[in-house]
Amino acid sequence: MSTAEPMTDTEQQYVTLTVAGQLCGIPVLGVRDVLADQAIARIPLAPGEVAGSLNLRGRIVTAIDLRRRLDLPPADPGTRRMSVVTEQGGELYALLVDQVAEVMSLPASAFEPSPPTLPAVWAEHSRGVFRLEGRLLVVLDVAHLLDIAVAA
Repeated sequence: MSTAEPMTDTEQQYVTLTVAGQLCGIPVLGVRDVLADQAIARIPLAPGEVAGSLNLRGRIVTAIDLRRRLDLPPADPGTRRMSVVTEQGGELYALLVDQVAEVMSLPASAFEPSPPTLPAVWAEHSRGVFRLEGRLLVVLDVAHLLDIAVAA
């Protein structure tokens, strides 16, 4: 290695996704699968954030609608959505999002606490942010998003 090469700080990888136009990230190590639009069976008496359940290779996966969880308007009827599958407490959950983009490697030194201008519900469910060129990437706290008991 040449001494002229700059030292790089630790990088963190995130699966990026959008919800109502907002760029978000989930640590890549927490993502089990990314699925295209799936058939979701409604679960009677489930909280509003629970869109239903889907079948992933024989396992039942609870689908959480991030738009509802983050107090956003619903997607237009007929809009195809994607799912980011994660595991918490031995159970699988699919986070319904508008779009999944790419895996980004970002320097750990660029990670910042959530700014005070971030809406309260977003700040509650985020771990912090990365300021990208012209956009803010909100890093979601998946464990907090899945704690339906904290839902308002």
